Amino acid sequence: MAMQVGDQAEGEVMIDINTTPLIDVMLVLIIMLIITIPIQTHAVKMNMPVGPSATPPKPPEIIRIDVDFDGTIGWNGVIVASREELEQRLRGVAAVADQPEVHLRPNKLVAYKSVAMVMASAQRLGVTKIGLVGNEQFMN
Repeated sequence: MAMQVGDQAEGEVMIDINTTPLIDVMLVLIIMLIITIPIQTHAVKMNMPVGPSATPPKPPEIIRIDVDFDGTIGWNGVIVASREELEQRLRGVAAVADQPEVHLRPNKLVAYKSVAMVMASAQRLGVTKIGLVGNEQFMN
């Protein structure tokens, strides 16, 4: 309740508005607004798969094919005698359901046709996991 202090004569009409009820109503509305706003959570809800994954996955098998400067091809450190032997080994890789990774490592001085021959044979025979390794030697 507002109380007026001042020079008001008896019987005069009060001209000032009483703001106390307005402030009370505004406070009630603010409190109701705060209560009804849902709490914002900054989390991403994800459905993660559950299952028996007690054993860690085995690392993929890697086959390293080296192409030397004179065109000699090596299979995991063993010299491959001919293109037919290389293609026979690549057929074996392509026949496996979970194909091993084939890392092709060309020498810096090798002719492009030797590397392209290995890549074309691998593609033709169905090897899907093949990549060039050691590209940092070609930077200069």
